[in-house]
Amino acid sequence: LFCSQIREHCKELLLTDAQISEMMNRLLEDVQKGLGKDTHATSIVKCFVTYVQDLPNGTERGKFLALDLGGTNFRVLIITLGEKHVFDMKSKIYAIPQSIMLGSGTQLFDHIAECLANFMKEHSVGHERLPLGFTFSFPLTQRGLTKGLLERWTKGFDCSGCVGEDVVQLLKDALARRNDVQIDVCAILNDTTGTLMSCAWKNFNCRIGLIVGTGSNACYVEKVENAEMFDGDKSKPYVIINTEWGAFGDDGRLDIVRTEYDREIDQYSINPGKQLHEKMISGMYMGELARLILVKFTKQGLLFGGRGSDLLYKRGNFFTKYVSEIESDKRGSYMNCRQVLEELGLNHATDQDCSNVRYICECVSKRAAHLVSAGVATLINKMGKDSVTVGIDGSVYRFHPHFHDLMTEKIAQLVTPGIKFDLMLSEDGSGRGAALVAAVACRDR
Repeated sequence: LFCSQIREHCKELLLTDAQISEMMNRLLEDVQKGLGKDTHATSIVKCFVTYVQDLPNGTERGKFLALDLGGTNFRVLIITLGEKHVFDMKSKIYAIPQSIMLGSGTQLFDHIAECLANFMKEHSVGHERLPLGFTFSFPLTQRGLTKGLLERWTKGFDCSGCVGEDVVQLLKDALARRNDVQIDVCAILNDTTGTLMSCAWKNFNCRIGLIVGTGSNACYVEKVENAEMFDGDKSKPYVIINTEWGAFGDDGRLDIVRTEYDREIDQYSINPGKQLHEKMISGMYMGELARLILVKFTKQGLLFGGRGSDLLYKRGNFFTKYVSEIESDKRGSYMNCRQVLEELGLNHATDQDCSNVRYICECVSKRAAHLVSAGVATLINKMGKDSVTVGIDGSVYRFHPHFHDLMTEKIAQLVTPGIKFDLMLSEDGSGRGAALVAAVACRDR
């Protein structure tokens, strides 16, 4: 009985073909507004020009630094590109304490510069002047390959004195304050662009870079004449566009599919009313979405005999990794599910409860996969190439047991008949991708 009631209540999480079709039309319209000169300023899906116009061709050689800032930690990498796709990479992860994430921009960039300098000394390149690619995974208005103004913070960051500033300059200023290492910043890029470049190095057919991790975003290769905001080299036919599709729906155009759970997530987030599409997809919110549904059904007496726990009722306590773990159980086995529920103090869960919890997780992750697939299919159809590789990175795509299959199946239904596509896991887009953008920039210099 409870099972059928739960399925009934979860129906609003299952997107119909009509809803998906309508969302694809709306997203395409919004992308076109972002690209257009007259509509860009008021557009929701910004479609920022990246100034990256050349994909790797396999001849890139040399030693490069990469800096990857996009979440709760950042990485510094040194990458050596050699013959025939041989590359050597050494990297180190540094934490960003909450106090810095919510402190001043000066603090943030001084912290980054210090870690970068230490890393160079550890790897005995403190005396060399190396080219650096900077992956900065927040919305940027780019003015060139080495100039990008921060549009707004997302993903839990809120450093003062950065919005509207040139992030490359902030990094250079911090390095100048130290004055102990020489770095040539060759490019600033978004993690989607890095993902596309990293995959294109191995697969020249790659035309879309997609992130499904802490955030969700995509970039794609657009014809220069369609990118009306582009003021760079028009003699080259293409430029990569960073869609910033996480903001899709911030004007209410996603309300056709948003639920009470989405509204609650948004209300309690650090950026209410913003990134509404991202909040239905990404790893930062997926676990919390599942938790809100579990709480509602528990309070209605449909789960756990109506007995929840303090841990279940606390915001943020149901991690996105739990969704992946629960869905990794073999059908009919609830080993991971029980372990998760025990961690939450729900030792009294029955097999039926476990089955229902799994179903709820599946609804949340399937909806995310279908939303992403609708976006990818929209871009594939817009480009109109008969064969496209999609480079993908991010923890949700990487670690969720069924996300890849859900996407493959859905995109196949949504692309123009006759178009072939494949999904490729990026090997470290934001690291190697940044080095490759720097390498291509150096190659062209």
